[in-house]
Amino acid sequence: QVQLVESGGGLVQPGGSLRLSCATSGSIFSIVDMAWYRQAPGKQRELVASITQGGRINYLDSVKGRFTISRDNAKNTVYLQMNSLKPEDTAVYYCNANLFVTPYRMSNYWGQGTQVTVSS
Repeated sequence: QVQLVESGGGLVQPGGSLRLSCATSGSIFSIVDMAWYRQAPGKQRELVASITQGGRINYLDSVKGRFTISRDNAKNTVYLQMNSLKPEDTAVYYCNANLFVTPYRMSNYWGQGTQVTVSS
């Protein structure tokens, strides 16, 4: 069974940094794309950053210049480096992936989330 497990969240002061990791487990044939979403209390879940197998990257406008998404294909792991954090970045961050577990069928997976709190 395929699982996505996020880690690296925590409590940081405004202006601080965190690096989130999303590690996959189970047998994966190939990854189509991976992404980071976040959801703050009382707000809708939003796409923060995404990266395709071909390396195409997109960011939420409010995090451009501060966040960097990257991947390690050998480890089937995606990272989100978050710098210059602001209180409005406070949210539960979720990893998401579209992947093939067989050569013929694609499925979508969500991680359980990791809490990021930016507060003084």
